[in-house]
Amino acid sequence: MEGESASTVLEKSGWARSVGGVGPYLTLHSRAGITRAAADEALARLQIHELPSARGCTYVLPAADFALGLSVGQGFGDVSDLKVAQKLGVTDTEIERLRERIVGALKRGPLDPDGLKEALGSAVRNLGEEGKKKGVTTTLPIALGQLQLSGHIRRIPTDGRLDQQRYRYALWSPNPLAKCKWSREDAFAELARRFFRWIAPATLAEFQAFAGISGKAAKAAAASLELVEAEPGSGLLWTAQDRDAFEEFRTPKNPHYTLVSSVDGIALLRRSAANLVEEADQSSGLLAGGPKTGHLLDLPNHGIFDRGRLVGLWEFDPDTQSIVWASFIKKDKALESAVKKTEAFVRDELGDARSFSLDSAKSRQPKIAVLRQAAPGSSG
Repeated sequence: MEGESASTVLEKSGWARSVGGVGPYLTLHSRAGITRAAADEALARLQIHELPSARGCTYVLPAADFALGLSVGQGFGDVSDLKVAQKLGVTDTEIERLRERIVGALKRGPLDPDGLKEALGSAVRNLGEEGKKKGVTTTLPIALGQLQLSGHIRRIPTDGRLDQQRYRYALWSPNPLAKCKWSREDAFAELARRFFRWIAPATLAEFQAFAGISGKAAKAAAASLELVEAEPGSGLLWTAQDRDAFEEFRTPKNPHYTLVSSVDGIALLRRSAANLVEEADQSSGLLAGGPKTGHLLDLPNHGIFDRGRLVGLWEFDPDTQSIVWASFIKKDKALESAVKKTEAFVRDELGDARSFSLDSAKSRQPKIAVLRQAAPGSSG
């Protein structure tokens, strides 16, 4: 998708999981060569945005899907935190009043959590040691979460970047849900349509896990898609149109190497990383020490792919400012060139390639050591 916009990439390949790491940037760069500056500009222009959506988890979505993302996120989010607060005496009325106060405070402009606490004063209740033990220190995050899911407010990265988790909050006008007429069933039917377009063939159980709904609800959501099995008895489903397109497709003869993040949609949407590994590679030392390959749900490191096949793993070492990598295949100039291209992107534009918010150069060293020791194809 070289040359496509950030929003188009996300519409075609799927929402990008955001956990305070570089996943969204690598999703956009690996598919369309989008720079960090271009991604940040798309974010600033609200062409893309990070929202609580499927299962209440945060993804970066294209503008066309803002209403859908918020719709399917309803009923998830901070439900557990609210239950904790209720056990400590917090009422629904108290949270409703706090939401109203937050909206009033934000009419004067965006505020970070500290600014909101200062503006709201005693309207924010401290839940004491008991709340702290359960991970809920005040009522503010609960009210903020509800306002985000209802589309009344949105959170803005303090430095305009997607690979961190420090935010300001702002009113969202117009509210993306203002003209949304979907029922809950309609919203999940739309989500099913996108999911099977992004990552089919997939099973109903894989869609169910992505959406965070019951098996019955998942079956109902996909009913209108007229899905057919890819192979009899496999449970893998896709549309007849996708089946026909696949049968007409001819795999390119030359390798096409792509470096993606550990939470890239190619593995994360279905959580079936094992299906992307050739049988001959399943006993590789690169995957040793983790779960059995047949049960490998997620990528253990950032991944290197060639025409849909996982051919290697990588991490960025801030100490050497280089990518450390190893592959299941013999390295060639094209593979080395792909690594160098992504290395320059990470070093010069991102500064690091954290998988998630708590990932650090120190915590990453054991993974880096495994990659350095692996063969063949080791580098860095």
